[in-house]
Formats: sequence, structure tokens, C-alpha cells
Amino acid sequence: MTNNLTIAIQAGGKSSRMGVDKSFVPFLGRPMIEVVRDRVAGLGDEVILITNNQEPYAYLDLPMFGDIYPDSGPLGGIYTAIHHASHPHTLVVACDMPWLNRPLLEYMVGLRETADIIVPRWEKFPEPLHAIYSKACLEPIREKLEAQQLKITAFFGRVRLRFVDRPEIERFDPEGRSFANVNTPDDLAKQGARG
Repeated sequence: MTNNLTIAIQAGGKSSRMGVDKSFVPFLGRPMIEVVRDRVAGLGDEVILITNNQEPYAYLDLPMFGDIYPDSGPLGGIYTAIHHASHPHTLVVACDMPWLNRPLLEYMVGLRETADIIVPRWEKFPEPLHAIYSKACLEPIREKLEAQQLKITAFFGRVRLRFVDRPEIERFDPEGRSFANVNTPDDLAKQGARG
């Protein structure tokens, strides 16, 4: 499937609550990063990894990029992903979301030409690490990074935004499991049993 879409997996978090690198925590017997990679495989025609610690990920054989603006948190990672993407749109997902829902992602990909950001909103908050960004986001994000305004949604008012709200999401993912992060060993224990 060639669709001019880049997939970027964010693997840059500090994992302080987990105590070890979340990417490699076993999930159903495999490192979580592999589960996430397989959930997005084939959705776009490029998959890249955003990480400042490249050596452990080398075995995945994916192009890797470190943050252009170091210590800028998730917003810096999103900027790095869009900057390095070969395509006009980039689906950004986090490495700690092993319950990504393929039909929901495909639905979002189908909307990508309608706005500069396609972002789900499950409760009342957007899910920016499960969203599609166009190259039009680069300049507004860069301005926020240079001003040290690191809240991800700070630049949303500068671009065309398309929320994917709960009634749309529920058609594919009735419980909203797509957005469940694994931040602590307890999260893994609570959620993991459900597969």
C-alpha cells in the first residue's frame, strides 16, 4: 500500500514510572516496541523511530532520529518526526500503546487530507501521541519549542484541526483501549491480562 504516509514511533520517554525502558517491557511475551511496530506495519510506506538512545533499537532495522530540540519532551519528538518524514503526513504513535486499533488508525489515515492534525479525543482531552500531523505543523511547533512552550496542544490554534470524537472512535474501539498507556508495572499487570 503506497499512501504517502510516514509512521513515527516515539520511543524517547524517560520511563521513570516503569523503572526500565518501556519499549522493551514484555507484552504478551514480546517487547512492547515490537507489538507497536507490528500494529502499524503496512499502514504507511515509511516507518521511523524517534529516540535519543539508538543502540538498543538497532535490531529493529528502522531509520532512527534523535531530537532536533533536545529535552523538549513529546512536542520535540513530534517535531523531529514531522521534520524527518519523507511524506506530507506523519502518523505519530507512542511506544507504550500496545493496544493500537488498526481499523481506527486506518479511519484516521483516510481523513488526513481534511486538516493539518487528525487527533482523537476520547474523554475531553486530545490524544496527541496517537495523531496524524501534516508538514504545515512544523513552523508553529518550532516557534513553541524555541519559546520553551512545551505543552503539545499549545500550537493547535495555529493549524487546521480535525478531532475524531468518541462516537467515531467507538465504532472501532468501544472501550477506548487504543489510548491506554503502559506507564507502570501496575498498568501492565492490570491491562496485560486482557490481551
